[in-house]
Amino acid sequence: MASDKARTAVAALMLAASAAGAGAWWDSPRLLVACALVGLAAAAVGWAGLTRLARRPAPLPPDPPPAPHPDLDAALQHAPLALWRFVAGSPPLALNAAARRLVAPGRAVDPAALLALLDAGPGRRVVTLPTEHGEERAVLAVSALTVQGQAWRLAALAPIESELETEALGAWRQLVQVLTHEIMNSLTPIASLAGSAPALLEAGEHDELQAALATLARRAAHLQGFVERYRSVSQPPPPTLADTPLLPLLQAVQRLVAPAWEAAGGTVALSIDPETLTLRTDAAQLEQVLINLAQNGLQACAGRPAPQLQIEARLSRGARLRLTVADNGPGVAPGLEQRIFTPFFTTREGGSGVGLAVVRQLVHGLGGTVRHARRPGGGACFVLTF
Repeated sequence: MASDKARTAVAALMLAASAAGAGAWWDSPRLLVACALVGLAAAAVGWAGLTRLARRPAPLPPDPPPAPHPDLDAALQHAPLALWRFVAGSPPLALNAAARRLVAPGRAVDPAALLALLDAGPGRRVVTLPTEHGEERAVLAVSALTVQGQAWRLAALAPIESELETEALGAWRQLVQVLTHEIMNSLTPIASLAGSAPALLEAGEHDELQAALATLARRAAHLQGFVERYRSVSQPPPPTLADTPLLPLLQAVQRLVAPAWEAAGGTVALSIDPETLTLRTDAAQLEQVLINLAQNGLQACAGRPAPQLQIEARLSRGARLRLTVADNGPGVAPGLEQRIFTPFFTTREGGSGVGLAVVRQLVHGLGGTVRHARRPGGGACFVLTF
């Protein structure tokens, strides 16, 4: 098609030139005949090109954009998430019934303030919504996209207040069970010995009385230590944040924990990529977190040949720092992955159950998260993300 258009255009130019030449050389018969012949040839070429172009089918118009499927639109309207669209220069648009209900009378105290809260940059965060039924927490996720050259922001709001209350009640129930068990283990013998001490004194059984008093003192000291451990979990110190190179910090942790692992016949390996990784954190608290995880791993690997501890630092997706502390011990029993972070919960005889609780408190205070991950080769693996 392009060549036919080009030939037709050239023929039109030649025809125009021959007409101009005929007018200029009207008094010269020979030049007039030559111009006429050139004009006839150009007309023939142009006519042939136009004929071929006329025979070609006209291009089809582009397919119109597909209309929204009615089932999809109905599903969007009944989605449990409240969805909004934000476009610069236009008012916010509620995309489904959940969004419209949230700003309707009887829900949001100040709909304008609520929409201003939702009109945020891309990301995911927990927000507090002031409603007429009280404050409610929700997860807000905002995504940026371009539709037909226009910048959109889609905001999805998922209420989580009831779920958080359920989780909090479950956590408190577990904590109360552990506290009750620990306190009663000390109070029961204290109450029993305190009740029998007067009778021993009256009977003159001084040896047994001294043994009872020694037991009382020992159980009281144990209860005092338990209260101190509880205080360390419930009142973590505020962090002092500073830009901290990770390589020297991890090397210091390796030097601190390696002797105990080597005494058990094991090794402590360190891997950081790149070695220039820097994190804004409290170096002392992060060091304490890693030491606690290393000690837990050593206790779990007790009696195993060649125990190994691996500490790794990498950048994960989204340029987030990922710290991994893994061992080759028996790992966490299935079903206990969440309970191991409950204060004073332990599966080890004689364990205090505060190590992992302190780890989670400190990591959260540093702005990160800690999770237990299962490894294909077995063993415990704790992942810290900042």
